Amino acid sequence: MPERAHKVFQILTLNQISPLGLKHFATSHYMVGHDIAQPDAILVRSHNMLQMDIPSSVKAIGRAGAGTNNVPVKAMNLRGVPVFNAPGANANAVKELVLAGLLIASRNLIPAIHFTESLQGDNATLHKLAEDSKKQFAGIELPGRTLGIIGLGAIGRLVADAALRLGMKVMGYDPEITVDAAWNLSSEVKRAQSIEDLLRHSDFITLHVPLLDATRGLINQEVVQSMKKGAILLNFSRDGIIDENAVLMGIESGKIKYYVCDFPSERFQRHPAVITLPHLGASTLEAEENCAVMVVDQTMDYLENGNITNAVNFPNITMERESPYRLAVANSNVPNMVGQISTSMAQAGLNIHNMGNKSRGEMAYTLVDVDSPVPQKTIDEIAAIHGVLMVRYLPVLSE
Repeated sequence: MPERAHKVFQILTLNQISPLGLKHFATSHYMVGHDIAQPDAILVRSHNMLQMDIPSSVKAIGRAGAGTNNVPVKAMNLRGVPVFNAPGANANAVKELVLAGLLIASRNLIPAIHFTESLQGDNATLHKLAEDSKKQFAGIELPGRTLGIIGLGAIGRLVADAALRLGMKVMGYDPEITVDAAWNLSSEVKRAQSIEDLLRHSDFITLHVPLLDATRGLINQEVVQSMKKGAILLNFSRDGIIDENAVLMGIESGKIKYYVCDFPSERFQRHPAVITLPHLGASTLEAEENCAVMVVDQTMDYLENGNITNAVNFPNITMERESPYRLAVANSNVPNMVGQISTSMAQAGLNIHNMGNKSRGEMAYTLVDVDSPVPQKTIDEIAAIHGVLMVRYLPVLSE
């Protein structure tokens, strides 16, 4: 009979995580709470972990959302800790908010609402004032207008499909688009050759890119000059993607009619051409549940089987169990690592049943199934190999 292990994983939650997701943790193998001192994994939503003293016991971090700006990803790289997120789980929620932004801006609804709220008098007076003044709030309709989408990931593709159904023309720009994303993109989306090309032809521009060094200040003063006069800019991605000075100058020059975003800012506060929302993008019951379920399942599969899906800092690698004895090795992406791991196992008399190895940038990851229990001495030898960041022995869990 193979050796079996009963392990109780400790899960620390830093925010309120949807109960629907937390229910996926098997009670016999998991303890979940807000006050766990030595967690095996951390689940987080918006909590800022950048200055947090993360315990050495942590083997994984799960972000119940798409962005990981609040997680110290680079520091986790040095420790061989994958950071999981939930791409696409909140895509529909953000898409719907983008559509709301399109309609709010195109029909001048915010100033119209403010106007009607300021009216005083009886019904007859209110009706007359409304009729006399409604022309100043006349808007435009969406069919035939061009929506430019920068970033064609899960959200960008949903926005594109919705805009096409509304009768809009759609242009897209994404030099990093994946093959899968390209296959799922409607053939009606016209490909822009550059951001400037997209801006020159778009009546509306919506941003759907992550905040990286390469995208910080993507919408800058030079880029704004390429916009059509009176364009509407929507940002439900991250505030740092736009340069506030550039947006304000664009509004002053008439290049930008409205800036609609999900991120309040002191400089934009009460500006008549800026519509800000309190970061509502993923704030729906459905999105929170979807994100929680996805990230919990990914974290469980990693802790129990070493499989990696949707980590922002590690390659995706999943391997079906062909033996109850598995070793997972996270390491720097350097030559001869697989050879050294295999040699250590051979010297211990272990027969490798199956092996998988993948790399992503500076990180690499190896899964090895063997036919017999792995001695602690072998685990220690592999952990001592230069470049190895974390070694985990994963025998099949008992019930």
